[in-house]
Amino acid sequence: MHVVLLPGAGGAGWFWHRVVPLLEDAGHTAVAVDLPADDESAGLPEYLAIAHAACAYAEDVLVVGQSLGGFTAALLADHLVRAGTPPRGLVLVNAMVPLPGETPGEWWEAVGWAEARVAGARAGGWTEEFDMDAYFFHDVDPAVIAAGESAQHEEAEAVFVSPCHIAAWPDVPTTVIAGADDRFFPLALQQRVARERLGVEPVVVPGGHLAALSRPGELAAALLALSR
Repeated sequence: MHVVLLPGAGGAGWFWHRVVPLLEDAGHTAVAVDLPADDESAGLPEYLAIAHAACAYAEDVLVVGQSLGGFTAALLADHLVRAGTPPRGLVLVNAMVPLPGETPGEWWEAVGWAEARVAGARAGGWTEEFDMDAYFFHDVDPAVIAAGESAQHEEAEAVFVSPCHIAAWPDVPTTVIAGADDRFFPLALQQRVARERLGVEPVVVPGGHLAALSRPGELAAALLALSR
């Protein structure tokens, strides 16, 4: 199995650096894709081209997208299907699930993200005001965060106004993996969106929004289960 790992906002393939060796140790190949997040000329079509190149003509591809990477993952799976080389599966990890033609910028209001985030904060007892430490880094080792600072970039507006040009959801097995402790995309939100848009129940794993950094073993195990 060849696993193509797509990052979320910021475009840093480094995000997957704790998961890649676990997949390789299990006998698979894996590539963590870097995307040009800070390039105002790069939208979803450019992201798709880079992601497709990472497939390296492998015959047994598992496409994995995290957060904003759900848009690119859906496009890549659709492209592979139309090319006659459908992937083994499509996996969305704490990810945005796009509708055909939807932009990432439209997604937030369409799924009621803001209300869900605040409701999660009230129920969980953390700040309702958005804060990186509270919403992204609360369960990640500070040493890991510090090591990745240079890899991260600000996400340019270009992607958020770029439509997801698929006619329908790709006809491939789709798995949603949701972090039980995700504060940015609360579990209840992910469960509702997965049911409404895909008709599936998420696989729940420990960890927050950045589970690949905080709980790489559990996330890798969930991905490896799809190889059986």
